[in-house]
Amino acid sequence: MVGFSYLSRPSEEQLAAQRRYYDSIAVVQKEQEALRLKTEAALAHAQKEAAEKDSSALFFDALKGTEEKICIQNNLAEITLSTKGGRVTSALLKDYMLQDKKTPVTLFGGEDVAMNFNFYNQKGAIQTKDYFFEAVNRTDSSVTMRLAADANSYIDFVYSLQPDSYLMNFEIKATNMAGKLANTGYVDIDWSQRARQLEKGFTYENRLAALTYKLTDDDVDNLSPASNDEKELEGKADWIAFKNQFFSAVFIADQDFSKVKVSSQMEKQGSGYIKDYAAEMNTFFDPTGKEATLMHFYFGPNHYKTLKALDSGREEKWKLNRLVYLGWPLVRWINQIITINVFDWLSGWGMPMGIVLLLLTIMVKVLVYPATWKTYMSSAKMRVLKPKVDDIAKKYPKPEDAMKKQQEMMTLYSQYGVSPMGGCLPMLLQFPILIALFMFVPSAIELRQQSFLWADDLSTYDAFVTFPFHIPFLGDHLSLFCLLMTITNILNTKYTMSMQDNAAQQQIPAMKWMMYLMPVMFLFVLNDYPSGLNYYYFVSTLISVGTMILLRKTTNEAKLLAILEANKKDLKQMKKTGFAARLEAMQKQQEELMKQRQQQQRK
Repeated sequence: MVGFSYLSRPSEEQLAAQRRYYDSIAVVQKEQEALRLKTEAALAHAQKEAAEKDSSALFFDALKGTEEKICIQNNLAEITLSTKGGRVTSALLKDYMLQDKKTPVTLFGGEDVAMNFNFYNQKGAIQTKDYFFEAVNRTDSSVTMRLAADANSYIDFVYSLQPDSYLMNFEIKATNMAGKLANTGYVDIDWSQRARQLEKGFTYENRLAALTYKLTDDDVDNLSPASNDEKELEGKADWIAFKNQFFSAVFIADQDFSKVKVSSQMEKQGSGYIKDYAAEMNTFFDPTGKEATLMHFYFGPNHYKTLKALDSGREEKWKLNRLVYLGWPLVRWINQIITINVFDWLSGWGMPMGIVLLLLTIMVKVLVYPATWKTYMSSAKMRVLKPKVDDIAKKYPKPEDAMKKQQEMMTLYSQYGVSPMGGCLPMLLQFPILIALFMFVPSAIELRQQSFLWADDLSTYDAFVTFPFHIPFLGDHLSLFCLLMTITNILNTKYTMSMQDNAAQQQIPAMKWMMYLMPVMFLFVLNDYPSGLNYYYFVSTLISVGTMILLRKTTNEAKLLAILEANKKDLKQMKKTGFAARLEAMQKQQEELMKQRQQQQRK
């Protein structure tokens, strides 16, 4: 087969001809695409020119003008709007700084964002991006952008920032537009934004940045944060969010969004952006002006309680707090009810965030200590019974006696009231509590730009060594907290394995090396993760090692064995458990099969 493939391979001339053929197809496709784009642009230009020459066009006077920037603000945010298109062009957050810790965060600005509303009449679509609005009814925190057909007929875009809030109300209302606009009952909306890289770590910020949405009467969902993705949503949506790691731009419709199409495209590292978001949808619109279109924008931090407060007094909850990723349902519930409240209580004392994380980790370890003790005692009982288990193993050295050996071991454990799986349930019970903090730390905006020891920002990696080149799977830096976490895990592995049976380790040497390899793999996996998370993992593992050493030193194994011997059950009075009974039945069945085989061999 290999020889046939080698002999039948195409010649260099054939390969060259094939390349020319595919290249010619690509050229034709590019020419066709360029022609299509030119045709669309020419038609669009022709329609615009016709409107400019036609004085009867609905908004003829608004086609020309001078763009003006209008700022509205409160104590938390400053929103810039443009009279060209009557849209939001910039959102600045006053209480949050960029990486220089001096310049306020600007979520988007300039060409980063685009928004267009399509109204309709008999002559076709009226795209607001092509028209100049007039700013009227201006105050410090509100403005009305008016698109006028004449002195008495117009469409108003009303923007108003709420006090002490990142929420901005947005209302569309028509006045005397009946008969001038088609009564479609809706307005089409196109919204897009290139999400800026606002944090130092591109990799991790990109992982937590995703186009997120909430379907009406349904849960919150999102597009893939790890690849290009697009989706046409089924049903209606309450809101759509262009989400960064710690900040979001959210568009909310009181009358819901319909026919929603969303897309998310990955941006290259070093471009200054992380995602390219886009959404197409429509929502209710009444051209008669009897009922206004009610919407809202949220330009602000992904802070759990800030977002949760927006649902206060609302019958239909927005659930914007789901923009803060807190893990799977059970873990999320633990974080919402316990972790966040305890974290806020500790933070209220004014301590450094590193100390807050330390105290929080200690509290979690104290909470799970009963389960830790139960797990340790189960392993300690198994350890003191090991000589008896070894005696049983010596008693049944033959492979065909494996069932008898297993049955006798289970009988031994039952006599002494020990379960080989006794430590598993306590370990499973403490796992959700431990993982809850692991999920909470990367999403806690409170850690953003908070320094501790050598880490100048606990929400991103702490690079104590920066390489002039990129190392595969590791990156261009080495995080010190990640390195300490790795070393601590290796020491924990070494100590744990020293407590195990050396003979078993010699029988499976590959398993021993795998146990050491896992912590080293963590170095590559977690090197880009927030230093606060690696710090938590480091402290948590350190406490675990200390706890195991303390328990080992304070446990008198001779005394423990004596207690087990004192409580040993009489074999004759014991009832076989379901598992032991099944083992005995399987043993009898195996013995019967062996007898049948021996009889057949004699014949």
